[in-house]
Amino acid sequence: MSVILSLWLVTSPASASPSFRVINLSMRDGVALSGNVFTPDTPGQHPAIIFVTSWALPSVEYVAQAQQFAEAGYVVVSYTPRGFYTSGGGIDTAGPKDIGDLSEVINWTLANTPTDAARIGAAGVSYGAGMALIGSAFDSRIRAVAALSGWTDLTYSLFSNQTRHLQSAGLLWLSAELTGKPSNELRQTLSDFFANQNLDSVIAYAQARSAATYLNRINTNRPAILMANAYGDSFFGPNQLTDFFTRLTGPKRLELRPGDHAIAELTGIIGLPNDAWKSTRRWFDQYLRGVNTGIGSENPVQLQIRGQSAYESYPSWSAASTSTARYNLGEVHWWNNEGDLLTGSQTGWSKTIVAGDDTVANGGVVLLTSGAEAITGEPITAWIPAVDRSNAAVWQSEWLTSPQRVRGAPHLRLTVTPGSSGQTTVIAYLYGTDWAGTGSLVTHVAVTLRNTVAGQPYAVDVDFPATAYDIPSGHRLSLVIDTVDPLYADKAPLFSSVKFSSPSSSPSYVSLPLK
Repeated sequence: MSVILSLWLVTSPASASPSFRVINLSMRDGVALSGNVFTPDTPGQHPAIIFVTSWALPSVEYVAQAQQFAEAGYVVVSYTPRGFYTSGGGIDTAGPKDIGDLSEVINWTLANTPTDAARIGAAGVSYGAGMALIGSAFDSRIRAVAALSGWTDLTYSLFSNQTRHLQSAGLLWLSAELTGKPSNELRQTLSDFFANQNLDSVIAYAQARSAATYLNRINTNRPAILMANAYGDSFFGPNQLTDFFTRLTGPKRLELRPGDHAIAELTGIIGLPNDAWKSTRRWFDQYLRGVNTGIGSENPVQLQIRGQSAYESYPSWSAASTSTARYNLGEVHWWNNEGDLLTGSQTGWSKTIVAGDDTVANGGVVLLTSGAEAITGEPITAWIPAVDRSNAAVWQSEWLTSPQRVRGAPHLRLTVTPGSSGQTTVIAYLYGTDWAGTGSLVTHVAVTLRNTVAGQPYAVDVDFPATAYDIPSGHRLSLVIDTVDPLYADKAPLFSSVKFSSPSSSPSYVSLPLK
């Protein structure tokens, strides 16, 4: 962050009109939070934006954007949440103390700056985004929110489909220990998470820190909410956002882009032109400054297509797809050890694999893999012929005669029978595969079956993370299912077995939502 501050000092005009000062904010329990404030050098009251910093980053994170907003006439207060860097207290992870702090910061802003109480916004990237959303449920003075790379359901983020997200949670824990003071409650929760114990307590901790838990309060307060995230966000996957967005009743906008967590906002942090921050400026100008930027009349769903610079807009999330292509999983052939993805149903077959060993199919490395896609436009790939058929099941479609424009969350139905161990994990990967066998990852999902009985079949119905991806004509769809991925803490026990099947009462299939 010192690099950001240096860049800001170098690029700022020598006689910038807004004033800047470092502040210490005293909370109701005596904890002091460090922060800074920009104040416009013009008379009268001004709209205000409260920036909450990202996890493990200090309040200088937003200086470039804060100055630009202040030059446009905003009071901008940025602060480091409790427990990080020089702010006091222990890390509360968007809990009641943190949300109370946000209201106290608003109180300080009204008492110490020329802020119009009717025009207050809250914003942030990642940790700050989640806090801004939850804060709008508990403080009706927040009239507009910009939540960039944030979460709405922390349980889903840590534990979607009963599968613990290893790399993302581990990185959060490490960065908290290095830059802050984790509370005893946080340390116990993370210890239980990684030890795979007391998971009910972990879920309760997460639910209390999820905007989705307080959706009715948010809808009662009706702040204008902008949410922007990435399809490949390995911390806060997109499906939690699309569901939350659909249930919001106030002014709202959802923007999804290629990449991983906070990558889409990164260049804007140092003040460079950036789509996510451009929308944030238009959003606050519309709903706090009262300037008609046109954003309120545009379609509220904006999707940047992966591998392209183009955006598509829709009046609702459900309108992004207009049809569904269903591919039924067929019998696995003895001669090539893979099955077909069929338009007609084929049931009665089964396929058993040796579980607990990884294959070349995987979801990549947290932040790096999908983050690189945001820069290069190239998704993670796997050479499908190299997938070990003894450790994975593979199905492939015929060669496509027209593009498959996936818009939304594909769905998988599959019957899974654990072997000697009752608990097992399966990871399904969807690829668009070219003539040479190189599969480009469209999306993937992990599912863990807990408290199950060995030898008993279980129906799995699960949505893949939503995406916007065009599978070209001349390619084909490949479905790979294995049992280990480095992204996740849960996996099938080594040397166990897993059987996949398609009973006539519940045929196995994958369906694609298409434009």
